[in-house]
Amino acid sequence: MYLLEEKIWFWALLAIPAVVLLFLAVSLWKRNAQKRFVANRELLGALTPQRSVFKPVFKLVLICLAIALMAVALVNPKIGTKLETVKREGVDVVFAVDVSKSMDAEDIAPSRMEKAKQLVTQIINNLGSDRVGIIAYAGSAYPQLPITTDYSSAKMFLNAMNTDMLSSQGTAIKDAIELAKTYYDDDEQTNRVLVIISDGEDHAGNAAGIAESAQEEGIRIFTIGVGTEAGERIPIKRNGVVQSYKKDQEGETVITKLNPETLKEIANEANGEYINGNSTQEVVDKMSTAFGQMDKKEFEAKQFADFKDQFQWFVGAALFLLFLDVFLLERKTAWVRKLNLFNENKKDK
Repeated sequence: MYLLEEKIWFWALLAIPAVVLLFLAVSLWKRNAQKRFVANRELLGALTPQRSVFKPVFKLVLICLAIALMAVALVNPKIGTKLETVKREGVDVVFAVDVSKSMDAEDIAPSRMEKAKQLVTQIINNLGSDRVGIIAYAGSAYPQLPITTDYSSAKMFLNAMNTDMLSSQGTAIKDAIELAKTYYDDDEQTNRVLVIISDGEDHAGNAAGIAESAQEEGIRIFTIGVGTEAGERIPIKRNGVVQSYKKDQEGETVITKLNPETLKEIANEANGEYINGNSTQEVVDKMSTAFGQMDKKEFEAKQFADFKDQFQWFVGAALFLLFLDVFLLERKTAWVRKLNLFNENKKDK
């Protein structure tokens, strides 16, 4: 297990293209200056017999590598060295996130999809010792992250989710509920929560019946609606720019609307609650209150308890390369000249 402590220092890698551009600019200036001073290239070679073409490029590579290593050192990567099994108390929370194309609608800023990801992130940020899992669903449901206490991994998987990740389109909420049932550990019998984030367009149907069966297995379902009942068009984008809007088979522009009734029905059947997702703070407050009222079950969780810094290895390698660069002259190396790889040493006639 590794941990990157200060990821912002990855921006320092932008210094590498700046150094390369500066090198090219200086090389061009030198070439033009030499042409003005000596018109004949053979004469220039005679005046500077020890000048190496390869050495300046090699020194540039060393400097770029040193910059990259220093940037990684500033990020301060850490490696987990001690794995412990600890006792924790909490509930098992599975997030089922709708990734159908209707979630691209922008009737709620910045879009339904991004709003859904923001809501899940904020809920996770307010959890205590609970375990989380993530499911993505559209025309069918797919597991994204099994039950875990690693919130960082949960956020990483969450940020990678988008409406292009599943080829089968639609909104099969019932498939997500069925898949969620497999996430919970029957041996530990922890409290089970399923949080569905969707616009409520359930094309597969019978979600309420599946929710009732989930409730019988001890799963409490909360639904969060994202979007507006007025609806919005579904943009088709290329490189972030809207090219057109989705149309139906008759050529009419599709208007996708929030369907709270489906979400309310699912929540009611599974002893949960429907929450309008327009207000992030309201969602976080209601979910925190609900989790706080649930009995906490004890479970075992494995986690890394000790992380050791690894920046010193990168600093050492960077300093070595800089040391090498200082003592690496730009003139030709004697033993390389003797090899005469490029037939540079011509015999006098």
